[in-house]
Amino acid sequence: MQMEGTVFTPSLEGMKHVKSESGVILTKPFLEVCKHILPVLEKFGSAMSIVKTDIGGNITRLEKKYASDPTKYEQLHSMVKLEVSEKTAKSSSSCTNGLLWLTRAMDFLVALFHNLVQHPDWQMAQACSDAYSKTLKKWHGWLASSSFSVAIKLAPDRKKFMEIISGSGDINADIEKFCSTFSPLLAENHKFLASVGMDDLKAS
Repeated sequence: MQMEGTVFTPSLEGMKHVKSESGVILTKPFLEVCKHILPVLEKFGSAMSIVKTDIGGNITRLEKKYASDPTKYEQLHSMVKLEVSEKTAKSSSSCTNGLLWLTRAMDFLVALFHNLVQHPDWQMAQACSDAYSKTLKKWHGWLASSSFSVAIKLAPDRKKFMEIISGSGDINADIEKFCSTFSPLLAENHKFLASVGMDDLKAS
């Protein structure tokens, strides 16, 4: 059965609800958009399993916190503000850390999808490596970097992958729309995290 639209359709729909009327990023809709990206990663097979597990774990961490008090944590950055004031933001299990790595992983995916549209002649591994070096690489230690290099070698054939994710929609148009709509939200997260001194934490 062919899906309605492309694999990006649910996240594009979801992005319409990420901001409140006053222009604040809301926790639940933002996490929903990130969740909608996971099926795209599944289509990469084992090449993206590290990224997928990482994203899934950070979404779960933030969702748990949100569920503990949906009114208090309605705004995405409210969790971070609280942790900063309680001096727990730098802990590896903090929501601040979860949001930071979730945002970075999404930066990587935006860069990767952007490469697939902008460079039709690139092989999948090249698109992945280039996106990785522009985004996650500087934050990763040697171990994470080397496991990533190994994983990229398992990347699926580009043509097959694009066919799988296209569904019945215009995949290139959807990817461009996804990148251009999602990037400003990610930039906003970085800007906020930088304002509280939390945007440059490295992987342990």
